[in-house]
Amino acid sequence: MRRLAARGAAGDAGEVAAPAADSTDCAQGRSPRPPRVTLGLFVLLLCDRLIDLCAIWDPGVFLHAAGWKRASGTARRRLNEAETLSSVREAQVERLEAARPRRPGCRERGPVLRMARQQPPPWVHTAILLCLLSLTGAIEIPMDLSQPPTITKQSVKDHIVDPRDNILIECEAKGNPAPSFHWTRNSRFFNIAKDPRVSMRRRSGTLVIDFRSGGRPEEYEGEYQCFARNKFGTALSNRIRLQVSKSPLWPKENLDPVVVQEGAPLTLQCNPPPGLPSPVIFWMSSSMEPITQDKRVSQGHNGDLYFSNVMLQDMQTDYSCNARFHFTHTIQQKNAFTLKVLTNNPYNDSSLRNHPDMYSARGVAERTPSFMYPQGTASSQMVLRGMDLLLECIASGVPTPDIAWYKKGGDLPSDKAKFENFNKALRITNVSEEDSGEYFCLASNKMGSIRHTISVRVKAAPYWLDEPKNLILAPGEDGRLVCRANGNPKPTVQWMVNGEPLQSAPPNPNREVAGDTIIFRDTQISSRAVYQCNTSNEHGYLLANAFVSVLDVPPRMLSPRNQLIRVILYNRTRLDCPFFGSPIPTLRWFKNGQGSNLDGGNYHVYENGSLEIKMIRKEDQGIYTCVATNILGKAENQVRLEVKDPTRIYRMPEDQVAKRGTTVQLECRVKHDPSLKLTVSWLKDDEPLYIGNRMKKEDDSLTIFGVAERDQGSYTCIASTELDQDLAKAHLTVLGRPDRPRDLELTDLAERSVRLTWIPGDDNNSPITDYVVQFEEDQFQPGVWHDHSKFPGSVNSAVLQLSPYVNYQFRVIAVNEVGSSHPSLPSERYRTSGAPPESNPADVRGEGTRKNNMEITWTPMNATSAFGPNLRYIVKWRRRETRETWNNVTVWGSRYVVGQTPVYVPYEIRVQAENDFGKGPEPDTVIGYSGEDLPSAPRRFRVRQPNLETINLEWDHPEHPNGILIGYTLKYVAFNGTKLGKQIVENFSPNQTKFTVRRADPVSRYRFTLSARTQVGSGEAVTEESPAPPNEAYTNNQADIATQGWFIGLMCAIALLVLILLIVCFIKRSRGGKYPVREKKDVPLGPEDPKEEDGSFDYSDEDNKPLQGSQTSLDGTIKQQESDDSLVDYGEGGEGQFNEDGSFIGQYTVKKDKEETEGNESSEATSPVNAIYSLA
Repeated sequence: MRRLAARGAAGDAGEVAAPAADSTDCAQGRSPRPPRVTLGLFVLLLCDRLIDLCAIWDPGVFLHAAGWKRASGTARRRLNEAETLSSVREAQVERLEAARPRRPGCRERGPVLRMARQQPPPWVHTAILLCLLSLTGAIEIPMDLSQPPTITKQSVKDHIVDPRDNILIECEAKGNPAPSFHWTRNSRFFNIAKDPRVSMRRRSGTLVIDFRSGGRPEEYEGEYQCFARNKFGTALSNRIRLQVSKSPLWPKENLDPVVVQEGAPLTLQCNPPPGLPSPVIFWMSSSMEPITQDKRVSQGHNGDLYFSNVMLQDMQTDYSCNARFHFTHTIQQKNAFTLKVLTNNPYNDSSLRNHPDMYSARGVAERTPSFMYPQGTASSQMVLRGMDLLLECIASGVPTPDIAWYKKGGDLPSDKAKFENFNKALRITNVSEEDSGEYFCLASNKMGSIRHTISVRVKAAPYWLDEPKNLILAPGEDGRLVCRANGNPKPTVQWMVNGEPLQSAPPNPNREVAGDTIIFRDTQISSRAVYQCNTSNEHGYLLANAFVSVLDVPPRMLSPRNQLIRVILYNRTRLDCPFFGSPIPTLRWFKNGQGSNLDGGNYHVYENGSLEIKMIRKEDQGIYTCVATNILGKAENQVRLEVKDPTRIYRMPEDQVAKRGTTVQLECRVKHDPSLKLTVSWLKDDEPLYIGNRMKKEDDSLTIFGVAERDQGSYTCIASTELDQDLAKAHLTVLGRPDRPRDLELTDLAERSVRLTWIPGDDNNSPITDYVVQFEEDQFQPGVWHDHSKFPGSVNSAVLQLSPYVNYQFRVIAVNEVGSSHPSLPSERYRTSGAPPESNPADVRGEGTRKNNMEITWTPMNATSAFGPNLRYIVKWRRRETRETWNNVTVWGSRYVVGQTPVYVPYEIRVQAENDFGKGPEPDTVIGYSGEDLPSAPRRFRVRQPNLETINLEWDHPEHPNGILIGYTLKYVAFNGTKLGKQIVENFSPNQTKFTVRRADPVSRYRFTLSARTQVGSGEAVTEESPAPPNEAYTNNQADIATQGWFIGLMCAIALLVLILLIVCFIKRSRGGKYPVREKKDVPLGPEDPKEEDGSFDYSDEDNKPLQGSQTSLDGTIKQQESDDSLVDYGEGGEGQFNEDGSFIGQYTVKKDKEETEGNESSEATSPVNAIYSLA
């Protein structure tokens, strides 16, 4: 037996390129455009690739092709399992692998992945399923060859359309020659030409029904089927049921208020209008506010709203059912329900909502659970295979029951089961036969429990076991078409040929029908036709087309010639050589023109002709030739293989933990083949990373400046070339402030305490260290939050101590090392009852603001210490130690002024708190003082000078301080005659009564002014001067003393007396005779030289020398000692005239007289010398 099929192979894990002469540009990233290659070839090739990919998915490790040789036995077994899914499918896959033409051109690059151990992602399973479906699909024949029609596109079986749009019913097919199309409607021929609204697209069978010129879409509802025909046969589409979407209006109705007893169950029915498709139901108030749902109040799958028990708070809103229609995108709202709740406790105290025993606190009787839906204790449900199973149990009871789900005799399928609607619903996705059985839900509260059993039956619409495939045979060959399906109940199989029942077709001696199989023997050209297999049961049907084509074709290559395939070192690679021929050609491979066929060792040739190189090495580079041969001829093609080094990240980014605002650098250093262009990109949380102004991307790193919370996540570095890629992932953890706590709840309500519970927010990677509880009250400081208490970060519930008569509202702030969270939303308010104050105001003071008053002040009590309404203060005062009666007054503020008080007198003061519930405790007595005045002068101010370097000051306190002394002020200044120095000011503490001044010089005196100070100011001052210095202190500084008046007068008097004595002496001398002179002037007069007998002296020329006993003048010059026998001071600088014998010429007197007479009329008084001389 010979079978004709298309065979081929294509390169794997590489990139294909071709010479420019073949117009192939794979090397530039574009897929080649080989002649006569259809979309089906591409699908087959892609699926072949995915099967290989799936086959090497080892549990937990995604092996790239380089690891194929080292793959585990499990991985190899999975490859075998993928190729031998069943005995039936194995034959089909084998035939398809041998027969299908391969997609030429560029191969999918195999990424080098580094992933944690995990199961294959869902897309892999989906891809496997699609591949297997396509592998069992129709065989593709090059379009230049004659072939029957094949349906390529059609509308879904249940086709719902929007009435506002034109209607499209798709039907497209291919064939050679091109097929023609016609339609049936409700199994009768649909004459398109007679309806002006209906047209058919050119070169297509797609129907277009146009309503722009009018018409009703509902008139065209029905079942349509498309027929595609050419001279080799007829292909059929599915039977397409056309329906127009409907969104009917809600019927008008007036709803009376629903009256219900508090604690009773309640169901508000929605009953939406029957739309097509069914509308989406949701409940809102008439003001479009969503209804809050929880385990007590929730919406069922049928759209009704269920109350497990009604509470008084449910009256606060109304309830309206809304339906949203898919196609029209409209929402219709039902008239709202209004609830009237009958209750034993008419006060809706919000503080009881979270009470641990809320129902008994409101007088609601507790009840065991009962089922609201479904009714009773048992029910059954049917579901179709592949659909979702939804089981629902809604129970009433007080308290609200909890729901739990179980499966009898086994566990719930954890991979497919999930709970919805606060555990009231169980959904199992993609149901299979093993999901049938008994399920039960258990509703329980503290009063008891009940359960409801649901028996689940899984039925199945027909599904394929072996779908018939196109059959291509050479003249004289045998073949078969197989149509096998399963379902529940078992489906029936009906064969047709060219759209007609096989029983009514002309007899064919070469054809035999055996149930689900048609066998062909010794086929001829006349056997060409399209066969249909229709398998159906009560839940649906399947329709498949498969043609039989008889061809006689020599081998032909379907891919461009001389392709270039570049692959990565150590990858597993497969070289495909797409070809077609009938009978089936044989294919052989050669390398670099060598004569031996490549098979075995590192090479493996598959039945379909593909050449697999299990692990690429450098020596595998070269030119590979494939040769296809059958009895009609042969064809060959060449593929050039280049081996490239892999791309590897040798320094990967590392996980990092960073505080907000810091800088983070993620490294990614790559080694790659230098002939390939490298691209490095980054992902964040598996999405492309946007490089903003806070980020800097370099060739080998990514830097993030000013890290923020939004930067946290996984960062993936992808290094890719045209052929491969490598990736490495690191996680950045950002330490941030915690999220705010939420869902504050008040429980355990008492007169002086309450329990506050909250749900912590996310700590943002930095553990919460503290919780700060704050409160706000609405009487004294509304809107102002105060710290109440602080708790460790490990707790989320705390008992708070409360004060009477405060309307509390609480919030919580979380704290970690980074900072504080935003405050939580406020809790409900809770007011405590009143009581008399338990304390009195603090910081009571009595101080004068003037000299004749006293102001009494205190710190007012806050809301937590008022304990009741109308807080006021009783103020009492009296003079200290006088035993006077107490004066008192009631004050609403925080101060009171007592007038007409003496200056600075002590008072006893008391301030007591009082509210409408009573007075506070007896207050403490505080001493205060009336106003102060200026103090009197300090007493006994004393100035002492123990030496020439210091001056000591001492004083006593003022006799009348007139207040609290706050210090003393000393001002002093140095003076010397009329000269004054800079004034110096010193301030002393009130306890200091001594001070020492360091003198600047030993001759100046000091003037001191001292005053005492109170809060009012400086009082009366006292002034003192330092004592005069002793005389010997002035001998070394006569220049300063000479300026003193007393000294000038004294010196003048002494000079006058000396002058008088000198004059008298001269007079006596002038009367005494001659004065002998020594002959030798250079001989000084010694003390041993005797006087002359007559009393005269012998003068020498040493008169200008200072005489013994001379004094220093006030200006520091040496003045000759005045002697009564010296004439120098009275002459002209020692120029007195003597005779040659040394005797004195008596011209002194004459000369003096002459000087006085020659003076230009001086106004001075007559010289006393002259006066005395004249007297003599």
